[in-house]
Amino acid sequence: MSKTVFNKVDYDLGSLIKAIGLGEIGLPDIQRPFVWKNAKVRDLFDSMYKGYPVGYFLFWQNAMGTDTHAIGTDSKQLPPKLVIVDGQQRLTSLYAVVRSIPVIRQNFESERIQIAFNPMEEKFEVIDAAILRDKAFLPDISMLWNDETDVFEILDKYLEGLSTTRDVSDEEEKKIKSSITRLQNLMSFPFTALELMADIDEEAVSDVFVRINSKGTPLNQADFILTLMSVFWDEGRKALETFCRESRKPSKGQASPFNHFIEPSPDQMLRVGVSVAFKRAVLKYVYSILRGKDLETGIFSDERRTEQFQKLEEAQRKSLDLQYWHDFLNCIRQAGFRSGKMISSKNNLLFSYVLYLIGRTEYSIPEFKLRAIISKWFFMSAVTGRFTGSPESAMEFDLAGLRGVKTGDEFIAKLNSICDVTLTNDYWSVTLPNDLATSSSRSPSLFAYMASLVLLDANALFSKLKIADLLDPATQANRSAVERHHLFPKSYLAKHGVLAPRDTNQIANYAYLEWGDNSEISDSAPSDYFPAMKARMNGQQEVEQMMRYHALPANWEHMEYEDFLVQRRELIARVIADGYAVLCSDASVNGEDQKELNLSDLIAIGESDGIEFKSTLRTNMHTGKQDSRMEHAVLKTLAGFLNAKGGTLVVGVADDGKAVGLKPDNFASEDKLTLHLVNIIKSRLGIHAMTRLTIRFDDKDDARVLVVKCDMATTPVFLKDENLEKFYIRTGPSSTELSASQVQEYIQQRF
Repeated sequence: MSKTVFNKVDYDLGSLIKAIGLGEIGLPDIQRPFVWKNAKVRDLFDSMYKGYPVGYFLFWQNAMGTDTHAIGTDSKQLPPKLVIVDGQQRLTSLYAVVRSIPVIRQNFESERIQIAFNPMEEKFEVIDAAILRDKAFLPDISMLWNDETDVFEILDKYLEGLSTTRDVSDEEEKKIKSSITRLQNLMSFPFTALELMADIDEEAVSDVFVRINSKGTPLNQADFILTLMSVFWDEGRKALETFCRESRKPSKGQASPFNHFIEPSPDQMLRVGVSVAFKRAVLKYVYSILRGKDLETGIFSDERRTEQFQKLEEAQRKSLDLQYWHDFLNCIRQAGFRSGKMISSKNNLLFSYVLYLIGRTEYSIPEFKLRAIISKWFFMSAVTGRFTGSPESAMEFDLAGLRGVKTGDEFIAKLNSICDVTLTNDYWSVTLPNDLATSSSRSPSLFAYMASLVLLDANALFSKLKIADLLDPATQANRSAVERHHLFPKSYLAKHGVLAPRDTNQIANYAYLEWGDNSEISDSAPSDYFPAMKARMNGQQEVEQMMRYHALPANWEHMEYEDFLVQRRELIARVIADGYAVLCSDASVNGEDQKELNLSDLIAIGESDGIEFKSTLRTNMHTGKQDSRMEHAVLKTLAGFLNAKGGTLVVGVADDGKAVGLKPDNFASEDKLTLHLVNIIKSRLGIHAMTRLTIRFDDKDDARVLVVKCDMATTPVFLKDENLEKFYIRTGPSSTELSASQVQEYIQQRF
């Protein structure tokens, strides 16, 4: 027979209650909010009274070590030898009723469970006003196990009250005494516990739990850490509970964590604290660290445990700081999101908070810069669903990338780099339109579209009111101020054979408009309602702006439905890209901010939508010969900067930031290089472009480099390429050529 990792131990109810009271069995009330309904607690006592089996408990031996701290109140005298792994709700029910103590509900309100008992009918009920008035019921069975009460006194009072409503025969009195005595003797009810050995780790314990109990509330690593906090830092556990409870209801005239984005749970805020403290997201590592374990040697140390809890305490102080919390939520608002209804991933929001705290408290990044990069990061991770699949792994990867970061500029550059690598041209043109091919009402791309309309300061469809104002979460009415409208109504599609919700409820079939307009349009055909609604607009320019923001293809009202969906997905993706570009202009080092940065700062930040490096101006580094394609690449970058938000080009620096210098270009002097650059700019970009540029030389690692600073152009800049003129803009760390139709639309919006 193979060796088991558990022992079987028999208890009775009385010994279990005593062990919990002394602290030998750890039963922290916050490990998981009490979720059983009172009726289920009633049924538990009814089953025990009838002598039915009610399940077993799973404990973990000595999981907390030998420290002298105990769980909970000061009355507990012993260190916890056992931690409850399975059966917590059942054991909490028993302890709460027997000891008459309140439990913590899922909304973090406390409640005392009162179970009444009718000894004549041997019936249990949850207390209510009617039961309380009924003298046939003992109103609270908890009194039977109170050390200060006398069962004979309880019997006398019960019989006295019952006799005021009816006569009680000797036979009934005997029945009553027997039933109450039997109920009181439940303290001898037998229980079986399986006690896992102390030498198995928390991962194995979790595995055991899943294997033997696939139902109920799953155990997770956060439960273990919250239990550990109850032992060694009970104040920290209670602080988490208080923060989460107060985030659920508005305060009156005083600071509180209440907000319209998230009602966090203790385990979620715990994740924030441990991520800030240890740069770890996989909680099984954090649990071992907090127990004082050296992850390399496997040795436990009380001193190490104390040090790690001090780190957690400092990080949790930051994460629960109300000023930090609300300043961070402004980042989410700046990203275009207005309420929790637009948040598809709480993990994304909370991890963004982790990054905010690191940037603010460890690198002292100015608030306006930090808010810009965090809002950009949040939008990127929201639209891509970065933390929806395996959030712990994704967070661990991102945190690992920050462990070597030493300055605030490096921190910003790191986040910018991840954003740029993630949101490539292929993402906007291929991946995102494919992501939009869904009918999911909680799609990240749908919420990103809503946020983009906010960022672009768009009106609702056919409306003079801004989307941002209509999405205000503080406004509550019978119908939402702004509603999703089927551009091709479902009844209209049904007449054309399109019936399945996955087809009618495509994201590309939704537009946002006021509820009154939604009702007015009702089931009308697009070709019927669109001309009438469009007539409200003031002129062609306003119509074109509406069409652009709401991603409506030309003559869409007459299109075949499938063709409409395909084209609109591409247009929605473009609107989302435009919204993201607003954030990029805030998060990039452009305009006045560039004047504050020297060459070293620019190189440390790295390539982005506002910075680009080129090894040479005219020489192909592979062939060692002059190559017109090198000059074209430089001019394309300058055109992209000029047509967008401006930027800085550094020539003589490779993509990885290493200085190459200007020698490979083989100019006789810096003046000759400058003259050559000015000539090709004037001839291929135009005189106007030259007026928006500042050229200088600088030194990097004993190498001379060229720095060209570009301000935003006031008129469109085209790059002459043989007999063609091409139009470029910056999209992330690259310059993108627009098609003829895109150029017209972009110029109307930009210039």
